[in-house]
Amino acid sequence: MADPVEYLRRIPKVELHCHLEGSVRAETAVELARRHSVTLPTYEPSELYDFDGIVEFLVAYVAVSRSIIDREDFARVTYESLEDQVRLGNLRYREMFFNPTNHYADGVSYDTCVDGVIDGIRAAETDLGVRCNLIVAINKSEPPADAVALVEQVIASPRDEIIGIGQDHLTPDNLETPQLFAEAYELAKRNGLNITAHAGEIDASTSADVAAALDLGCLRVDHGYHILDDEAVVARARDAGVVFTGCLHSSALLYGWDDFTAHPIRTMIAEGLRMTFNTDDPTMLNTDLGKEYAEGCPKMGLTNEQAEEIALTGVDASWLPDDEKAEMREEFLREMAELRSALL
Repeated sequence: MADPVEYLRRIPKVELHCHLEGSVRAETAVELARRHSVTLPTYEPSELYDFDGIVEFLVAYVAVSRSIIDREDFARVTYESLEDQVRLGNLRYREMFFNPTNHYADGVSYDTCVDGVIDGIRAAETDLGVRCNLIVAINKSEPPADAVALVEQVIASPRDEIIGIGQDHLTPDNLETPQLFAEAYELAKRNGLNITAHAGEIDASTSADVAAALDLGCLRVDHGYHILDDEAVVARARDAGVVFTGCLHSSALLYGWDDFTAHPIRTMIAEGLRMTFNTDDPTMLNTDLGKEYAEGCPKMGLTNEQAEEIALTGVDASWLPDDEKAEMREEFLREMAELRSALL
């Protein structure tokens, strides 16, 4: 019997937009918080990730971040995050955001944070066959000088797994304003780091935020939905081949875009913009990589061929070397053909 939903769940996938701190299992967060005497909004796992809107979400996000203290904690939450999406969505490769500065207030060093995350990445690759590289996230609620200092730290303490700079949080006035961090981005680019920026996501955002990310030199933009407010910016991004790392279910939960047939992501695809599907903060926002495809594509009226192209765009838009991308693309195409034969 044909099973197109199972097909969408099982096709191999790349994820380019997932925040480590937003992918911690609720049970793990509670356990670590109790161990380290960290205050959470609640210690009931089933209620921990129950919030209304992005501001409440960020409160929980910070509280969970503060529960991750030891190198072993970072390794554990990283491994579990990758394990969940391998199991639920056939994740093969991820470029994952993480934010060292979220942990500094609790005395956690940069090296403890980074090396713990890398421990988890390497264990997951050994056990599960999934690969992962890292995007260090600028906390936009902190001053631009702090962003420069963070990039300087990344440059001074290089790790092979750290391949880019991105963002999380919002500015103190709850805006995006990527241009505030131009100095940090220029420093990153001069030192061979890839760049991406969150823009066009929140209700207060506009197409100007997306244009500002493009002005910084980003050829990947995280979210980007409000680009649709200005056809000129849409054309600019389309002509430049910019890739948007969309997060369907997180935006539905946080911004009420629950009519997927009219969701900005659906419109962006119709406008010819390049799109990938991602979980954003999967445990906190009740989604997984399989769900993004298996529920999202049918509800948006996308064909299996379009879903396959979205998955392959994830390969093409990754920051892997070209030869590794070509090899992964061929592997994905072979596996998709086998799954089509078995399930469609």
